[in-house]
Amino acid sequence: MPLPDPDDQEPVRHELGPTVETLSRLARILERASAELSLSHYRVLAMVSSGDGRASRLAGRLALGKPAISAAVESLVSRGLLARTDLDPDRRATRLQITAKGREALTSAESLMCVALGDLLRHATNPQAILAAVSDVSLALDRRQTARESKANPPAAVDHTRS
Repeated sequence: MPLPDPDDQEPVRHELGPTVETLSRLARILERASAELSLSHYRVLAMVSSGDGRASRLAGRLALGKPAISAAVESLVSRGLLARTDLDPDRRATRLQITAKGREALTSAESLMCVALGDLLRHATNPQAILAAVSDVSLALDRRQTARESKANPPAAVDHTRS
């Protein structure tokens, strides 16, 4: 299927609308599978667990606004799932670490979501093709994020006139 022109909104909605609806339904299935964590809380815990503990970087990597990240982090800290350490005396920069309780909640949520996804895939005609397509989407998300980060943080100019 050729991709529709993003400037022509009606064909985009017509061509990609069913995919958006399906992804929304899938997100709801995954969120329902783990009543303990919302998807946004799961995503924050997963990112911190993978070693990305700067709160300011989470907003960009998760495509959430800073107020949404702040609210999620505050909730996870108050529940004892994340620990926050101030890197600056004025609290402008913080480092987040997943706690043992947070790791337990993350592992439980992932297990429950995997069971729900496995159940869904049993109804698919080609589950391997779906998994391959999702893997390709994951790579596309990573490439898009890398491109956005490189635009936001261009390399410093090098002064070649000095020796």
